[in-house]
Amino acid sequence: MEHIHGSYDSILVFFSYIIAVMASYTALDLAGRVSTSKGKTRLGWLLFGAVAMGMGIWSMHFVGMLAFNLPIVIKYDLIIVLLSVIAAIVASFIALYVVGGRELTGIQLLGGGLLLATGISIMHYVGMAAILIHITYNPVIFVLSILIAFGASVAALWLAFYFRKGGQRGEFWMKLGSGAIMGAAIVGMHYTGMAAANFHNSSKSALFYGVILDQKWLAYFIAVGIFLTLGLSLFGIYISKRIAIKDLEIEQNEKWYKSLYENSQDGIVSVDLQQRVIGFNSVALEITGYSAKEVNQQFISSLSSIIVSEDQEQVKQMFHKAFQGETTSHETAIIRRSGVRVELSVSNVPVIVDGTVVGSYIIFKDITEEIKAKQKISHLAFHDELTGLPNRRMFNQAIAQAIEESSISKSPFAVMVLDIDRFKMINDSLGHTIGDQFLKEVSMRIQQSAAGHNVVLARMGGDEFTLLCRDYDSQETIKSLANQIISFIQAPYRLKDSDFYVSASIGIALFPGDGQDAVQLLKNADTAMYEVKKRGKNGYQFFTNELDQILQEKIELESDLRKAIERGELLLHYQPQIRTEDHAMIGIEALARWMHPTKGLLSPAIFIPLAEETGLIYEMGTWVLREACMQMRKWHEEGGPLIPISVNLSSQQFHQPKLAEYIMAILEETGLEPQYLELEITESMMMDATVSSSILNQLNEYGIKISLDDFGTGYSSLSYLKMFPIHKVKIDRSFIRDITENNDDKAIVATIIAMAQHLNMEVIAEGIETKDQLDILTDNECGKIQGYYFSKPLPANDVEEAFFVPRRTVNV
Repeated sequence: MEHIHGSYDSILVFFSYIIAVMASYTALDLAGRVSTSKGKTRLGWLLFGAVAMGMGIWSMHFVGMLAFNLPIVIKYDLIIVLLSVIAAIVASFIALYVVGGRELTGIQLLGGGLLLATGISIMHYVGMAAILIHITYNPVIFVLSILIAFGASVAALWLAFYFRKGGQRGEFWMKLGSGAIMGAAIVGMHYTGMAAANFHNSSKSALFYGVILDQKWLAYFIAVGIFLTLGLSLFGIYISKRIAIKDLEIEQNEKWYKSLYENSQDGIVSVDLQQRVIGFNSVALEITGYSAKEVNQQFISSLSSIIVSEDQEQVKQMFHKAFQGETTSHETAIIRRSGVRVELSVSNVPVIVDGTVVGSYIIFKDITEEIKAKQKISHLAFHDELTGLPNRRMFNQAIAQAIEESSISKSPFAVMVLDIDRFKMINDSLGHTIGDQFLKEVSMRIQQSAAGHNVVLARMGGDEFTLLCRDYDSQETIKSLANQIISFIQAPYRLKDSDFYVSASIGIALFPGDGQDAVQLLKNADTAMYEVKKRGKNGYQFFTNELDQILQEKIELESDLRKAIERGELLLHYQPQIRTEDHAMIGIEALARWMHPTKGLLSPAIFIPLAEETGLIYEMGTWVLREACMQMRKWHEEGGPLIPISVNLSSQQFHQPKLAEYIMAILEETGLEPQYLELEITESMMMDATVSSSILNQLNEYGIKISLDDFGTGYSSLSYLKMFPIHKVKIDRSFIRDITENNDDKAIVATIIAMAQHLNMEVIAEGIETKDQLDILTDNECGKIQGYYFSKPLPANDVEEAFFVPRRTVNV
């Protein structure tokens, strides 16, 4: 059989490559459309893409075949040609299906490449079989063409999958370059397959229908046709992609809107121009208590019955403004069917499309908790948190309002400032929790005592209360009210299983005589209250001009007191404690004095209460304790006598943390041994038995002696003698003063002495001024006394000259 050789038309070969590149580029673009489509649209794009891509690949193959010129007339079996077209379309369908999936694994890539290569190979060699001459193939080159088809298919699938999403920077050029590579691979497979073919000069009969085709012009016709087809396909894809992008944007916007709508923390209701509900989210149903069935497609007016009646007209007006293009906001409240009131913040927002209002959004949120929080904050801003009474801010507003009204009506009013006597003792001894409980009880009693009067009661802070009294007939009414308040407060308080007694000091200022504004009225009432405390507490006092002068002096005294320690104006006087049987000194008490630069020597009764009130008592007490210990150590080093020194301990010192370490540090600093220090404490410091017991036992372990001062003046004294390590009981001077005339005082003193002796405690009486007082005490076996009868408090040098020097001389 004669073997014939042919030649290639280079223009048609070039056209075949261009067709392959366009087909590849089309495939890359189609992959993106398939991957983003769903359902029937996806199937439609698969079919359209398979036809366009298959026709492109087949056209490249057929043009390539027509580009080959043989020296004989060539006929083609038209049916087999059409079968090769179908093979190309099926192969393209498989390729697009594979790359259109969500993922492309290695197995899928190789499997899909194998199927695509098989389809392309079938298309090529079936197309070759359509030529009606005998053809034989070089097996090596034949296999090579199959391998090239497989490699080209794998590369095509991977590139198509990579570019399917689109949107990459320089996407067009990357796709075009990839299309050129894919086109070269496809063309390479075709022309490798052609190279494998050996054509023989013998014809064969057609299986179906043989025709003669003009190779040159038909090739050009097919090339132009396929260019047009692929071009239109690419244009269609471009237009479709633009539409798809718009659709995707719309879809994404709808998803964003829906997500915002459904996940909003606020309730949202959509209303159309007919004022019918056309949309709502779950929060709206949750807030209103309606079900979806009750709301959907209902007129908004039929749902407005839950709005509180007083707001319905306003809500209606705000709603209608939205249909006029105006956005409005307001607050209202609804009553659910369960009876629960819900406070709402509402916004009415018009929906405007192309400049026309087409509906409205009602956006609302539950602000019930916010309203409650604001109300609470507002309440706390004007009320005392502990008692619930008006605070200073609200009381000042009440006074300002009273001044404004009274200035017009010419009616007076009174301002009372009330301070609880001995509250500090309760607070320091029992703790702040019990102190707060006590203040609540006090505030209730004051309110009860003022029932029936036009009174505003406020707590200014601590244990200070104020009252604004209006509409009274005369000052007698104010006096009666003050007495009633004092009477209510004097009743016992049950705290920590014990009864406690307090009293009240009340200062009163009258408008307009005692002040024209809140500041002056409160200041003057405060001045009058301190006058009550100065006179012994437990009473009331109207303000006078003389009291104002006293207040100014007190302010000046406080200023001077703050500088007294650093200026060295404080000093100590010492009062001996005497044994009656031999008049020997058995102890000495250190007493603070203040040498004022202009007022001279001031007694503790003047400045100690002021120091306690201003908080200077701690610093002053530390100075007294250190100075007393240093002086006693000095006397011991100079020959004695070796007697203890008594120092009064303030409540602030007693309740400070690590009191024992504080005392021992001063003893170590001054060199005085602990057994020569005696601390005098009062009953009021020991009301919290647990705390007091721990402090006293620790001091006792260090060897420091404890003396109970002012014994008998408290309300629960006897239990302390049993509970605490007390070494000495000191009979208060209030029982000694009238002991020669008052049989009750005499009986009390005798009882205290007998009780102390039975408990093996020392007992000493203070305030002895006469021989008769001494004789009574001696008759009752009280052998230790302190008072002016033997010596007034003296400076250190005078004590030494009067008591120590004579004794040292006798001993020598």
